[in-house]
Amino acid sequence: MTDLPDSIVPFPGSRADGRRADELRPIRFQNDIAPHATGSTLIEWGQTRVICGVTIEEAVPRWMKEQKVSGGWITAEYSMLPYSTLTRKQRDISKGKIDGRSSEIQRLIGRAIRSAVDLEKLGARTIWVDCDVLQADGGTRTAAITGANVALALAIRKLLATGVLKENPLLAGVAAVSVGIVKGVALLDLCYTEDVSAEVDMNIVMTAGGDFVELQGTGEEATFNDAQLVAMLGLARGGVRTLLELQRGAVG
Repeated sequence: MTDLPDSIVPFPGSRADGRRADELRPIRFQNDIAPHATGSTLIEWGQTRVICGVTIEEAVPRWMKEQKVSGGWITAEYSMLPYSTLTRKQRDISKGKIDGRSSEIQRLIGRAIRSAVDLEKLGARTIWVDCDVLQADGGTRTAAITGANVALALAIRKLLATGVLKENPLLAGVAAVSVGIVKGVALLDLCYTEDVSAEVDMNIVMTAGGDFVELQGTGEEATFNDAQLVAMLGLARGGVRTLLELQRGAVG
């Protein structure tokens, strides 16, 4: 399943949910969960659940008009519902502004999805990707990106079928997965209890062609070396391959 170096060692004892070091949590897509969206899916990734919806606006942002940029645009919004965590999360609107974490994640989702689309073929329209977390157990941003790509593919299929688009703008699939170092061992797809205790936490976004879109890696009060980085990248490559297969199955 994964491209692991020979140096990787088994995780000492059982993981929080009994998985192997290179094993993803169970993943399921429920499509058309939001009837008024052009494309939508509910991605269930272990105990993490995210609704991803795509809607189309027949206009582009003002900055594109002012700078005479041709083609279309893709932008994303991300939020965690108040009941998605163990203790109620206050809505951003009640604070008067979006929090820094949500802002960072929605920009990441937008960058990831744009990497998979030929924006010229979209025409002068904007694709809105909305990701709402129903339940969080680690990996909400990677679930949002992976689910958003399925919702986008469903939306593009509808636009092609109705003649709104003449050419398929999708370039390649894109998916994201988390990896980390826990108790000195590289692990794929961290759940919440692993995430909060990880010495190193990394989110990796990749295309179906094996190219990286983004790597977000941080030593949490620790550092990591070349061998650990290679191990995490190997885990991520195998995980993304599996995710892309699941996406293709979900889209049909």
